[in-house]
Amino acid sequence: MSEQTPTSQRPTNYRWVVFAMASGTSWLMYLHRYTFSLIKPDLEEEWGLENDELGLLDSAFSLTYSLCQTPLGILGDIAGVHLVLTGMIIVWSIGLAMHAWAPSEHEMWYARATFGMGQSGVYANLSRLSRTWFPASIRTTLQGWMGTFFGRMGGFCGYMLVGGVMLGMLGLKWRPVLYGLAGIGIAHGIVFLLLFRNKPSRHSAVNEAEARLIEEPEDDQPAAPKRMSYREVLSRMSPRSIFNVACLNVQTILSTLADNIYSAWIPLFLFQVHNLGARERGIYSALPLLGGACGGVMGGWLNDFLIRRTGNRRWARSVVGLAGKGIAGVLLFASLLVYHDPRLFCCMLIVVKFFADWSLPSTWGTTVDIGGKASATVFAWNNSIAGIGSILAPILYGNVSKHFDWSWVFVTGAVAYILCALSWLAVDCTIPIIRESDTQE
Repeated sequence: MSEQTPTSQRPTNYRWVVFAMASGTSWLMYLHRYTFSLIKPDLEEEWGLENDELGLLDSAFSLTYSLCQTPLGILGDIAGVHLVLTGMIIVWSIGLAMHAWAPSEHEMWYARATFGMGQSGVYANLSRLSRTWFPASIRTTLQGWMGTFFGRMGGFCGYMLVGGVMLGMLGLKWRPVLYGLAGIGIAHGIVFLLLFRNKPSRHSAVNEAEARLIEEPEDDQPAAPKRMSYREVLSRMSPRSIFNVACLNVQTILSTLADNIYSAWIPLFLFQVHNLGARERGIYSALPLLGGACGGVMGGWLNDFLIRRTGNRRWARSVVGLAGKGIAGVLLFASLLVYHDPRLFCCMLIVVKFFADWSLPSTWGTTVDIGGKASATVFAWNNSIAGIGSILAPILYGNVSKHFDWSWVFVTGAVAYILCALSWLAVDCTIPIIRESDTQE
């Protein structure tokens, strides 16, 4: 019997195994990240910390998360996602275990810093992964699933399962729970190391038909451009592309500033203002993330749908981003009408987070569009600059909640959403960070 020719082969489906591993990484990353906000009431009672001091611990995470974004993004572009992402999963899991070990605020600062370093370049490398393992026609939709749905569901499970069930209903101590979660993270890192490869064509489970399916549509980029250093990239950016990247950075800073409320402060708000127990805090804090997960999927699909329907990539991405953040800001203001009812308030936040997160695939898609083969580097740069928001937000919200009414925390977030929406008017995903002619020599 003669062998099938490459053109008659049925493509294998290993790319969906890669999709599952990438989605699992996003899910686990956020499940681990959101646990710290759950233990803040315990740290407040155990160590006598106040809100501004807890905010400084969050800023330790944000500091290393921001500083390591660009180096690890560049490393992912140069060395490949395989070993870089594996190392980050292991490091952040060790950092989570350090949270449980920390005997005082001083050691907890280093635990938070290690944790932030490990998680810093994850999405930059997942962005690179999405470019090398999935065709352009479905890439933004899958980014919505990977980056937003599974990330937000990780936070949802962190609040619901860890907070509501383990700490609340079962009454487990938080330190053994964190040790167990850290062990799961290390196991996931080993699985990723064994099953992933940097390119489809290099994986023994991928046949030629699947590799051709994935690798042929390359968004009109050159097949084998010369790799440029980070300094060369900066030197070859035009004033127009610099302004465009700056506008993308501004919207990401504002988005990060607003979203810090959900990742770091909702459980403490429910504890201090409404005096809810661990089970109720976990359940109510999880609700907004369910809306965010659904919004991310909708936003990814809407990006690809509008691009196909209109043929206008720039405005398809910008309109989705503007509408999502703008509606979220208006609804967050409106939710303050039921601020004194924690159940209704958190239910309102489901809708707020739905619209806030449906714009995130626009950010992912824009980063890949303008970054091309340097997408991990561009993504890392964008997240690194966005770290300004993640560093300032804990300090800002910690002091606002301590010295003013908690409602002002949500007013601040609503204003950030509105400004973020307006910034999308200046973002143009069709302006490459480097002209195509400059990548060919």
